Amino acid sequence: MALNILHTSDWHLGRLLYGRNRYNEFDAFLVWLADTIKTQQIDVLLVAGDIFHTTMPSNQIQKLYYQFLKKIVGSVCRHIVIIAGNHDSPAFLTAPQSLLHLLNIHIIGSAEQIEKEVIVLKNQHDQAECIVCAVPYLRDKTLRQSKMDESIEDKTQQLNQAITDHYRQIGELAEKTRQQFNLKIPIIGMGHLFTTGGKIIDGDGVRELYVGSLPRFNGTTFPACFDYIALGHLHVPQRVNQSETMRYSGSPIAMGFGEATQEKSVCLIAFEQQTPTVQLRPVPVFQALQQIKGDWSEIKTVLKTLITENTSIWVEIIYQSNEIKTDLQQQIELLVQNTTVEVLKVYNKRLIKQVLGQLEPQENLADLTPSLVFKRRLAVDDIAEDQQVELCAAFQEILQTLNTV
Repeated sequence: MALNILHTSDWHLGRLLYGRNRYNEFDAFLVWLADTIKTQQIDVLLVAGDIFHTTMPSNQIQKLYYQFLKKIVGSVCRHIVIIAGNHDSPAFLTAPQSLLHLLNIHIIGSAEQIEKEVIVLKNQHDQAECIVCAVPYLRDKTLRQSKMDESIEDKTQQLNQAITDHYRQIGELAEKTRQQFNLKIPIIGMGHLFTTGGKIIDGDGVRELYVGSLPRFNGTTFPACFDYIALGHLHVPQRVNQSETMRYSGSPIAMGFGEATQEKSVCLIAFEQQTPTVQLRPVPVFQALQQIKGDWSEIKTVLKTLITENTSIWVEIIYQSNEIKTDLQQQIELLVQNTTVEVLKVYNKRLIKQVLGQLEPQENLADLTPSLVFKRRLAVDDIAEDQQVELCAAFQEILQTLNTV
């Protein structure tokens, strides 16, 4: 009888989009996921990190999470395995660990004891059916000790070696455990990290794994005993090294407008003993997003089309034209007023270029102050000198007020 597994990751529950709450999207996704687990007769759910977007999610978001777990417990799904990602607080995630373990919900927040990362899952007859190597996001401080005057190259090499060693040790322990059972059961690796060759796209909300050196872990060094590797961290669904059994499930909801046209999915894995078959199941779009680029004519044409379609959609606009259009925001707001189209952000590339393009040769972006940018903005718009004095005084007053809040 096949062992059915669902691999997902990077829910980022609680993430905002330009200040907009996405609670309804997260709720709809979790309802869909629970229904999918039921209809696909999923035995094991794997969540490969970044369950929450912040280390301390709101009560409303926590309620969503625990309502989902409650719905799954006692269903066809016998086990849930969750690892912490770089966005998650290990302490917060594992706080109810002892209680949830009694419900066959296994949570690994930090890599402190390798023995705890090797989890033997048993079927309804109390027989071992698979082994999960649940490796959470490996933080620098848990892997090595920093040294004075170490170079970026040395740090990168040490981090990669430490990650390799961690997986090697956990693979050895998992293989030893399988041999003790003397059963042909699969070993499944989990991780939340950036592998070499991993794909990201602009605006997908992914934070790099390590600030500064940004090393990528070589996927070819995962232990050979892993029959499937369930990864999280990258939001684009993808295979690693063209392997069908080493995958990022990707985020189920578009985290930014850069992901707006991306088809989201979860991975369904059916095991016959140690042989997996992988299928992707598309995730529905719960909130339509669209990014519009171009001059005013192009932007207006697309907006009118969206308005005619009368579909609820959030839009990001990037104005790209040599023509200066200082009333762009007002024109857009007037056009979409009382429609189902909601423009969350407008980038006026022309205005940005006009201001930042006036940097002197010896300047860089770090040299700019809010006051300097404001003065150059006034100059670009040919504001009269007497008005500039008054406006600059008002701007300084606003800055002072903000700085004292």
